[in-house]
Amino acid sequence: MKEISAKEVEQKLAKGEKVNIIDVREADEVTAGKIPGAFHIPLGLIEFKLNELDKFKEYIMVCRSGGRSGRATQFLEEQGYKAVNMAGGMLDWEGKIE
Repeated sequence: MKEISAKEVEQKLAKGEKVNIIDVREADEVTAGKIPGAFHIPLGLIEFKLNELDKFKEYIMVCRSGGRSGRATQFLEEQGYKAVNMAGGMLDWEGKIE
């Protein structure tokens, strides 16, 4: 499973790179703040939202600490999607939140 650090994601955003971030935390966690531009799809709904994802794009998966996003990353890879887990999750995130 590919991983990326929170700092690397922050640097990509600062450079203006187009990144596709999916936050798999629960709704109450996301209301406390998420990475700007991140899509919110709770982990339990990922399999039902596959038709909304593009197999030609790479997705950076985010959760609180990296565990749930790791499971989401593995699931997406098994379905033929390109996914990367943000290691450390939002606990390691030091950038802006919305």
